[in-house]
This record gives sequence, structure tokens and C-alpha cells, in this order.
Amino acid sequence: MKVRKKRMFIALGVLLVIVGALVIWFNIPYSPVKKQFQNDITALLTENQLSVDNELFTENDFSHLPTPIQRYIENCGYIGTRKMSYLKMEYHNVDFSQGKNGPALTIDYTQYNFINEPCRMALIDSSLFGIPFEGYDYYQNGTGGMKGVIAKAITLFDQTGPDMDKACLATFLAESLFAPAILLQDYITFEEISDFEVWATISYNRQTASGIFTFNEQYEMISFTTNDRAVAGTDGSMEYVPWSAICSNYQLSQNGIKYPTKFQAVWNYPDGDFIYFDGFISEVSYGYAQ
Repeated sequence: MKVRKKRMFIALGVLLVIVGALVIWFNIPYSPVKKQFQNDITALLTENQLSVDNELFTENDFSHLPTPIQRYIENCGYIGTRKMSYLKMEYHNVDFSQGKNGPALTIDYTQYNFINEPCRMALIDSSLFGIPFEGYDYYQNGTGGMKGVIAKAITLFDQTGPDMDKACLATFLAESLFAPAILLQDYITFEEISDFEVWATISYNRQTASGIFTFNEQYEMISFTTNDRAVAGTDGSMEYVPWSAICSNYQLSQNGIKYPTKFQAVWNYPDGDFIYFDGFISEVSYGYAQ
């Protein structure tokens, strides 16, 4: 009996040590995913710091673009501001879901969009039942992917391939109006559809994605829709479903530029829309040539 009790105490002690170690691991700031994200961003910031001329936007810069975009640029206050080399956007406490049947999470989301070539890096920081969950969305050199890691060490998914490359390029296009230096690059073209709609196409590394920007009467961009994003199934399959980015509640920021403060990402399924990303933009900032 004494031997059995001793073994039970030893087992309990080992279990407590393991639980304690996991609690410490979960709560320390370091994580491999965050470290990779920061290393990649540091390298890209160094590479892109001189990618855009250090000059101001003028009306003439956008004179060749469709009228709705020109009015958007003017009304949002970009004329006379510096041309950026990258965009940084931050979201806090976003309602996020990994698919229709996936768990609902509250996440923080940080992204960088670079100008010289289509490049987008985004970090998801959250927890699932108290266990850290992190995601890394990336598009660089024509390669896109989406990786999810739980407990800082266990990879839940790591989606790559041609469909993901195209989806990530379409996402970069959807956000291009937030960093107007992108609109002046050779890899992107526009065609006016109506007074409030513009067809946009982005081409890079033998990939192409297109969609429609829609503006309201104040020439605020209120949506971008595309058929060039595929949603990943639980079995790893990819299905092309219409996708929309919805922007609203524009407000004037401290830098004098008007931004949307609410953003939603929506899969437009035949049986109804599914909002999987629903949050408020906490901060928009830019980097400039040195």
C-alpha cells in the first residue's frame, strides 16, 4: 500500500511539473511563430526602406486612374502627404472564425503590406480554450500561405499551393487603396465600370487576380468583391467562393487622412453570407523612404 501511495505521489508530482511547465511556456512572450514573423518583417523593412521615392502625392499622380479612385484619393486626404513604402494595420479583439463549423475566436491581427512588389505579412494572436493559438498569413515573391499553430509548437494547418498564391494576391489587391502608392505601380491596372465602381486587376509572377471596388456618394471605398479567392475545406480541398471585404464608419485620423474604422471579410456562399472576420481597425500607419 505504501509503495502504491508513493507511486501516486510521484505521478502527481510529475503531472504538476508538466502542467507548471506548460503554463510558463504558454505565458512567456516568446513564440517561434512570432519570432519568425518579426524576423521576416525586419528583413522586409530593410529591403523596402528605399523602394519608393521620398516625395509627396499630387493630383497628377492619379490623373490616369478612373474618376472614382481620383475622388477617393482627394476626399480621403492623401494629396500632399508622403508616398509610403509600406502599410501597417492593427486590429484588436476581432471576432474571427475558421470556417462555418470552426471555433469562434477573439484575435489580435497585425499586418504589413509592402509597395515595391506585392508582399503581405499578417500575424494572428489568440487563444483556444486558454491555449495560445497563432496564425501566419504571408505572400512574398509570388508564394502565399496560411499557417496555424496551437500551443506555440503544434501545427494545426499549413496551407500552400497555387490556389493559396492567388488568394493572397487577391487580398493584397483588396487592401491596395489603404496604401495609394500601390495604385501607381506597374503590376496593377484599373478600368472604370460606373461612377461608383472600378474593376481592378493585379498581375505578378505569372499570377493574376481581379475584383470590383465600390464607392459610396462620398467616394469612400465601401467594398471589394472578387471570385479569385478560394476557401480551404477541413480536408485541405480548395473551393472558389465569391469573397467580399466590407469597409464602413470612415473617420478622420490624426494624420489628416480619412480611414474606415470597421472592416469585415465575408464569404458569399449561395445559401447566405458568412462573416468570418469582423473587427475595428485600431491603427493605420506607414513607413517611408529614408
